[in-house]
Amino acid sequence: MSEIPARARTPERNGENVPGGIMWQSSPPGSIYDYVKVASFSIGPDGLIDQWSLRAEQLFGVTAEDAVGKDPIEAFVPDELRDLGHRKVAEILDGREWTGVVPFRMAADGSMDGIAEVYVMPTETEHGEQAAVCIVVDVRALRRIETDLAASEAIFGQSPFGFLLFDTDLKVQRANRRFASVFGGGADEHRGRTVHDYLPRQEADRMQAALRRVLETGDSVTDMQIVGPAPGSSDRRHWAINLYRVHSGSGRPIGIAGIGTDVTRRHAAAREAAHARRNLALLNEAGARIGNSLDLETTARELLDVTVPVFCDLASVDLYQGLLDGDETAQPVRTADGSAELRRVAFASAVSDAPLPDGAAPPVTVGAVHRYSFNSPCADALRTARPVTIRNGGGDGSLVQSTLAVPMVAHDTVVGLARFSRAKGSEPFGERDRALAVELAARAAVCIDNARLYRREHERALILQRSLLPPGDPEASGLDIACRYLPGNAATEVGGDWFDVIELPGHRTALVVGDVMGRGLRAAVAMGELRTAVRTLALLDLEPAEVLSALDEVARGLGNPGNTAGNPLRPPQSPQSTRRALQGRDIDPSEVYLATCVYAVYDPVTRRCTFANAGHLPPVLVEPGEAALMLDVPPGMPLGVGGEPFEEVEVELPEGALLALYTDGLVESRDHPLDEGLHAFRDAITDPVRPLEDVCDHVLNTLDTHHGEDDIALLMARVQGLPTDAVGDWTLPREPRSVGRAREYARAQLLSWDLEALVDTTELLVSELVTNALRYGEGDIRLRLLLDRSLVCEVWDAGLVQPRRRRARDTDEGGRGLQLVGLLSAAWGSRRTPRGKTVWFELPLPDGDSTAEPSVEALLSMF
Repeated sequence: MSEIPARARTPERNGENVPGGIMWQSSPPGSIYDYVKVASFSIGPDGLIDQWSLRAEQLFGVTAEDAVGKDPIEAFVPDELRDLGHRKVAEILDGREWTGVVPFRMAADGSMDGIAEVYVMPTETEHGEQAAVCIVVDVRALRRIETDLAASEAIFGQSPFGFLLFDTDLKVQRANRRFASVFGGGADEHRGRTVHDYLPRQEADRMQAALRRVLETGDSVTDMQIVGPAPGSSDRRHWAINLYRVHSGSGRPIGIAGIGTDVTRRHAAAREAAHARRNLALLNEAGARIGNSLDLETTARELLDVTVPVFCDLASVDLYQGLLDGDETAQPVRTADGSAELRRVAFASAVSDAPLPDGAAPPVTVGAVHRYSFNSPCADALRTARPVTIRNGGGDGSLVQSTLAVPMVAHDTVVGLARFSRAKGSEPFGERDRALAVELAARAAVCIDNARLYRREHERALILQRSLLPPGDPEASGLDIACRYLPGNAATEVGGDWFDVIELPGHRTALVVGDVMGRGLRAAVAMGELRTAVRTLALLDLEPAEVLSALDEVARGLGNPGNTAGNPLRPPQSPQSTRRALQGRDIDPSEVYLATCVYAVYDPVTRRCTFANAGHLPPVLVEPGEAALMLDVPPGMPLGVGGEPFEEVEVELPEGALLALYTDGLVESRDHPLDEGLHAFRDAITDPVRPLEDVCDHVLNTLDTHHGEDDIALLMARVQGLPTDAVGDWTLPREPRSVGRAREYARAQLLSWDLEALVDTTELLVSELVTNALRYGEGDIRLRLLLDRSLVCEVWDAGLVQPRRRRARDTDEGGRGLQLVGLLSAAWGSRRTPRGKTVWFELPLPDGDSTAEPSVEALLSMF
């Protein structure tokens, strides 16, 4: 249907024609015809199609060239309906109008395609013959529109949220019942309004700008926060607004949809959550800062450092005198009468330096011993182990308006009293504050009780500390080892230096020397934890730098190094240098856990040693016939400081060379600088041929160690590489035949070593490991046999997946390989390599301390 030329045009006002004019123009995009596809065609006097529109092509899938000249009944109506169709066409050509629903099919494949609603209007040709014009609408499109309209009406009308539709002039076109219930009136009464009719000017301007931006850009607005009073109320309400642009079927923007949700309660809950977060942050800080020392007074001061001035303006801590004297029998438990002697151990104030007043009683200074009167609120708190709130009316001229007297209870033991006060002008204490004060006092009380227990357990700590050092003379493959340990305090034998020799797979050995800053039990406890952590990390067979990185995390968890994390220290050369650096920055060294450590891994096959250093003194190497030299190993940061990665250095050690690891107590003292001590140490070990035990004694006797100032640890190792005839190394291609070749290589090598007794077991286990490498690994396979104090077999491949031992089910045909390896070997495991992984097992030599062969029951248990 062609467009009719416009005869007259009149302007539009609000979408309506101005009276008195006639509009002749096309409908703009977005009309109903964009959704309902209306097709047309005409039937000539002969009953055949003589006109076929473009929309008819789209609806029926038939071009005009194929449709014109055909009988519509024969082309589109199923066979069983054709007789009826021909009668209807005859009636239409006789001049009858007809409207109905007709099933049709696609002419291309003959299948049923849909149902069409047909409007037939008789007409005449220019010669007066009867013809017909047919208007066709796809019934499916009509039903889809009906469904969409019903769904839209349900969503819009039944939505529990306020729903608005704005036109392109940003005026309300429609509002739902929920919106009208909040802002009053009926839903139709809001038509034509703007956001300025609902919101304060500032918020309405924001909303108007957002609407305009959404209309222009098409970008949605999500969770826009709007604040304003509800109608008839002065209460401020919070709404979350979501806006998105609405389009017609052709894609033309026709308006904006807005959804509003009342989130006033959510904001109130958010405020409560903010208070809770602040309290949690204070508790978290308390957990990090309180208890870094096993000293009673220090712990009390840490509690006040956390609470003043964040929680209160003034605070004090009183502890029972019997607790401070170490008299456990005098320690009040549960039912204290509240009048026992207490000592003021800490006081802090953000408003005055004067001592905390106590009603009519004179102020108590720090260090003074006093009693609370039996009828006082503080005595009542101690007696009942419950907090008491004390409010000051202000008649005595005191600057305090509210006080919380909180008993410090740990393990049902009242250890003292903490008092928190707020000055006039501050918010009085509430129930939330009361609960927080109880939690803070309880945490400090636990730390104080730990200090009390520490005094009782001191002797046990000494026994534990001695047990942490390696017993006897350590042994290692390819190394002759001698060591010495001298605690700084000969009377208590408590120190923070340690050394260790750890056997690793493949006859490798880890050598460790470390030094925890400080002395006494605190350093010994930290040393024990670090040494245990080193042994645990060594079992994972990590690289030296990875071991120190993990150990640094452990060290930072021992105390509170947060006061140094923001501005890391320069790498010191010794713990004493670290102490001086801390003191220069007004940091109490007793509140920081720092340690230095050297971790080295020696491989006797290659005679190469990999070093990593965490702020420790460098190792000393003495080659045969050469002067002692200090190895250039980057010092790194001490453990516990964090923030910097550790570096590794690999050094090839000559046969017969002497390697020395030591702590600073050997070479540094108050009277002798570090450089002088290092020079004397190098001169004392210039004769590496002597027995190692004699070399150790000579060093300690020659150097002026000033024993008693610091702990001393000395670890010496003479290099004895594994002979080349004690190593068998083969590379196998990635093919099934490699399993048999691996067995042949292993058998031949064992026979050459006169280890015929181990041939069968070794062949079986080698076969299992190589098979696993073929199935689950990648790349070529490397087989290596090492003979020393035991037989070690290693299978290398490029795969990254580590083997996992599992118990096979009774019906499984496989899955028992690693179980078999575990039963027949003395030990087995896997480790990462730079290019994959290594799986290994170890067998004792026949003339050594052999492990008993597995029993028949043990072997059958796998099945």
